[in-house]
This record gives sequence, structure tokens and C-alpha cells, in this order.
Amino acid sequence: MADWRTFNVVVLGVGFLFIFTAFTTCGNIEQTVVKSLPNDTFTGSGYHSLGIIYGVFSFSNLVAPAVVAMLGPKATMFVSGLLYSGYIAVFYEPSTWSFYLTSVLIGVAAAMLWTAQGQFLVENSEASTINRNTGMFWALLQCSMLFGNLYVYLEWNGKREISDGSRKIIFLSLLVASVVGTLCFLALRRTHLPEEEMLSEEEGQSLLSSRVVYQHRADTALQDVKADFKTMLQLLKTRDMLLLSPCMAYSGLELSFYSGIYGTCLGATEQFGETAKGLIGISGIVVGVGEIIGGGLFGLVCKNNRFRRTSVVFLGMVVHFVAFYLIFLNIPDDAPVVFSSTTSKSPFLTPSVSIALLCSFLLGLGDSCFNTQLYSILGCIHAEQSTPAFAIFKFIQSVFAALAFFYGGAMLLTWQLLIMVVLGFSGTLSFFVAERMHDADDAYTEAVE
Repeated sequence: MADWRTFNVVVLGVGFLFIFTAFTTCGNIEQTVVKSLPNDTFTGSGYHSLGIIYGVFSFSNLVAPAVVAMLGPKATMFVSGLLYSGYIAVFYEPSTWSFYLTSVLIGVAAAMLWTAQGQFLVENSEASTINRNTGMFWALLQCSMLFGNLYVYLEWNGKREISDGSRKIIFLSLLVASVVGTLCFLALRRTHLPEEEMLSEEEGQSLLSSRVVYQHRADTALQDVKADFKTMLQLLKTRDMLLLSPCMAYSGLELSFYSGIYGTCLGATEQFGETAKGLIGISGIVVGVGEIIGGGLFGLVCKNNRFRRTSVVFLGMVVHFVAFYLIFLNIPDDAPVVFSSTTSKSPFLTPSVSIALLCSFLLGLGDSCFNTQLYSILGCIHAEQSTPAFAIFKFIQSVFAALAFFYGGAMLLTWQLLIMVVLGFSGTLSFFVAERMHDADDAYTEAVE
């Protein structure tokens, strides 16, 4: 049984590795690809597509637990994987209506996929193996930022324009990766007797009992969704959640920036010459390296109580502010909004590839600072209500990520950076206050006891 559970966790991680190799790479390059398409045949925006995805994802989280409860995590992940593959396939022969339709569908699929992943991981773990299994899964997932972006660099390096042939080759490769990841879910094994089988044996009538069980599970799922929604509303009004909300919102803004907007800016900077398009792929890889190093490092030092959460968040703010200042100096102001494939406007400095990649690393490193500590403090403060607490986190983060993608194609780079600086500072300050109050509450509780 233990061997099958370990096998399931590895297969789960490999499936997510392939699917998000495709999706993460797609998100990083899609605005650049969209700008290379003829305007008379395609009028969509990559920024708007990603905004729709995150917007739908945020609200779909409210009903995803009911879907997973009725279909089961394995079937839910397989169906979600097919929807992810459908979104990738649209780029082979793009049309505006299918582009936006699949954006809505993948937003729903994302909520179902991550809810099912969490449930399946818990089902295949015990108290003694949950940390190991979570580490294995996230290590495999983070590698998804490396392989697809490396392929983009090798394919696009030295090209000033994205041809139809080059686009089709890349997205066909990404589609194959997504389909392989989806098929991995079919290899997942059951490690316990499902509820419907147990009740079927008790009832003695398999067809009738399965219908009864399905209706019972649907009713139970609906009741659980209502209960979780009420709990979320209650948590939203608490002092700690209100204080942490600005930090959650900031994590959404910078998520959209490093995962889609910054790569587009690099590809649109004419001064990078023939390396501009390939730089998008290298930037994605370097962001992933920063995420991996930061996640491992800060998870370790905080686990051993060498640093406080506030120290890590403060470091994340400083790292991001340094990156924003260098981006302000190194990248043309109109890079996110230029309608052609490149901009010839000169920034304050002569654009440097080294500075651009340093900023990519700092963006990934800073993102890991904020996310690891938000997960840590939420798990500590709301240990008994972790599911609705994390749902609120993902909801706020996704709403602001969607908002950033919608204004990303219409606002100059300077203003986007300024918004992130203001919200990043206020989010860090509110995190400090939340941590301080939590420590004071703990000290008071110990004194009373």
C-alpha cells in the first residue's frame, strides 16, 4: 500500500510537470505570439486571455470542491488536463472566439485541477509522509518552468519575428507535453476502497446503490460547499485575514508581472536585437531558478527557526524593489503596450541582457519569499480552518492577477511598477502587523495558561 502511494505521488508530480511545462511556457510567450499574428484574422489579446483565466479561476474555486466530491480526484484531473490541452491546441490555428472560450474553460479547469490535486495528495499521504510527498510534488512542479522555456530559447534565439511555422512547431510540442501529462493521470492507482463500493456491498444492489451513493455524495458536497462558503465569509472579517489581504493582493500583481508581462517586455525591446525573442525563454528559466532556490532556502531556514517570517517577507520586498528599479532603467516604458512586435524607444540605460536576467532571478526569488511565508502564517494562524483560509488566499491572489493582466496591455511600464511598489510596501507592512499581533496573542495565551 505504501509503495503504491509513493508511486501515485510521483506520477501525480510527473503529470503536473508535463501539463505546466506546456501552460507556464504558453503564458510566458502568448502575448508575443499574439502580436505576431495578422490583425485582420485575429483580434485577441494574450493579456486579456490570462486575465480571464485567473478571474474565472478565482470564482470557480467556490464550486470546485463539489465537482471533485462527485467525480473523484482522478477523473477530475483527467478532464481538467484535457481542457488545458485544448487551450494549448488553439494556438496552432488561432481564432478569436476559440481563444477566449478556452480561456474561460481553462479557468474552470484550473480550480478543479488544484482542488483535486490537494485531495489526492492527502489521500496518498500519512502524517509521517506528508512533508516528503509535498516536497516531491512541488520539486517536480517547479521544474516545469525550466524545460519549456529552454525549448523556446533554442527555437527562437536569433529570430526577430515569429513565423507561422515556428509558432506551430512550438505549440505542437507543448500540446504533446500537455497530453502526456494528462494521460499520466490514468496511471494513478486506487489505494483504498471507494465509498460507493463499500456501500454497494452493504446494499447488495450495485446499480441502485451507486445511484443512491452518487446522489448522497452530491447532496453532501453541496452542503460542504455552503459550509465552506460561510466559513470563508467569517474568516474574511477577521483581523488577521484583513491585515494579510494586501500582501495576498500584491502576490497576485507580481505573479502576473513575472509570468506574462515581463517576458513580453523583453521580447518587445528592439535594442536586444536578435536575442530578444529567445530571451523570453531564458528569462522564464531564470525566474524558475529563483523560485526553486527561494522555496528550498526559505522553507529550510524558517523550519529551523533561524529567521522570522517577517525577515523573509522584508527580504522579498527589498529584492522586488531592486528588480523593479532595474527594470525601470533597463526596459522601454512602452514595452508592455506596444502594438507591433518591438519598440525602438530607449530606456534610461542601454538595455542589458545581464541586468534583464538578474531581474528575472530577483522576481522569482522575491515571489518565493512572499508565497512561502503567506502559506506559513496562514497555516499557523488558521490551523483548524486551513482549507477555507487557503481558498481565500487563492481567491484574492487570482482576482488581482486577473486585474493586472487586464491593465497590463494598456498601462505604461512605469505605472505598473509604481502600483506594485505601493501595494508591495503596504502588503509587507500589514504582514508585519499581523505577525506581531499573532505573537502577542500567543504570549497572552501562554500567560493565561
